[in-house]
Amino acid sequence: MKSTGTIFLNDFKSPAELITDEEMNALMTAIRNRYGLDFTNYEKTSLKRGVTRLMMKHNMDSSLDLWSRVLKDYDFFMSSIDDLLVNLTELFRNPDVWIKLRDEILDQYKGQSMRIWHAGCSTGEEVYTMSIVLDERNLLSRARLEASDLSSKALAKAKSGQYSLDIIKQYLNPFLKFFPNKKIEDYFLFTEKYAEIKPRYKQNINFSRHNLVHDSVNGKYDIVFCRNVMIYFDDQLKLKVLTLLHQCLKPNGYLIIGYYDIMPDSGKSLFQVEDIKTRIYRKKEPSASLAK
Repeated sequence: MKSTGTIFLNDFKSPAELITDEEMNALMTAIRNRYGLDFTNYEKTSLKRGVTRLMMKHNMDSSLDLWSRVLKDYDFFMSSIDDLLVNLTELFRNPDVWIKLRDEILDQYKGQSMRIWHAGCSTGEEVYTMSIVLDERNLLSRARLEASDLSSKALAKAKSGQYSLDIIKQYLNPFLKFFPNKKIEDYFLFTEKYAEIKPRYKQNINFSRHNLVHDSVNGKYDIVFCRNVMIYFDDQLKLKVLTLLHQCLKPNGYLIIGYYDIMPDSGKSLFQVEDIKTRIYRKKEPSASLAK
């Protein structure tokens, strides 16, 4: 007879029902206590989907199997973050964003140094896209890019700058929308198995592991990318992260969020819309009356 406190894979037809809300809450609390990573304010449906994906990937018969493995095996847990939080990134994703940056926003930084932060950089395609765009505007030599993510596995791939040929093929359409008269070979070195971003586009990037929910941020940035990260957060956590991003931006600095992200009403006191189509916002400064 099966234990009433354990959910078995064959008990439900829907993968979303492999773990109950009570088990989810208990698991997230245990992860917080064990590893100091707090997922308790992440959007519940997305997180449950990630946990289910992890259980099915490793053929786990019950939530108890996952519980035991996660809490006892640090390496397993760290490698599982990619399954819990699906990475959404690609080279020149949403080309309109990069065209807007190239044609309008970056002009104001000519002759100046720049600092840019990619929060939740995943496997690095977005960071390298920015590096290429900066080079096109003759700004790369003056720019410093910080790229961070919670996943050590994703960061390792980002640092390598190597992507499978199948993945690169998927990036051709957005690349050609931005560069209709160029070849992707201008920016990548190709082998029989993969394509690697050319060294020129790596040299000004610093990759580091960072927990956006808990870790502090040093320095001020002209532009912050936080794309398709907040889709995992509830409104309370979104406001916490948006407050952090507001604090680390220079006056009138830009925040670029993902097409799947929604700016909560509470965030509208911190950021004003620069271009709603491309999800580009600008830091709001306190009014003179509030600053007194």
